[in-house]
Amino acid sequence: MKREYSGYPIIGVGAVVLDDNRILLVKRANDPCKGCWSIPGGVVNYGESLVDAVSRELFEETGLKAEPRGIIWVDNIIIYDKMDRVKYHYVIIDFLMKPRNDILKPGSDAADVKWFRFGEVDKVKLTPSTAKLVNYLRNNIKTIIVLPFNDSIC
Repeated sequence: MKREYSGYPIIGVGAVVLDDNRILLVKRANDPCKGCWSIPGGVVNYGESLVDAVSRELFEETGLKAEPRGIIWVDNIIIYDKMDRVKYHYVIIDFLMKPRNDILKPGSDAADVKWFRFGEVDKVKLTPSTAKLVNYLRNNIKTIIVLPFNDSIC
């Protein structure tokens, strides 16, 4: 699938894994935003459900198995090139995930994986969308709204 200059938005998913005032982040091994920290996630494959996609991406990037609890954040990411053309356009649906194991191991698209306390994330370079999400979570951690989802395939 062509991601740069695709001509249409690409659907992605992200896994927001929270534990004891910590958030799980991965260091991106590829562009866009190579070297930045973000929540684990990636593109939904054709014919793949959202739940299967977010679970697969989380496991591939972190080794963590988790259960989706609901949709916590939706982001529209548009990145322009120097000629003001759309280089990347992603619509990302982030799920709150409940971990089923605690084994962390970076893989595929992740250069590293680590738990961060919310006070620590300001010390690392985050992707712009992750920075917005972390700020939202930090300011609303006690009142986060989790939306139910329907993931049926006919």
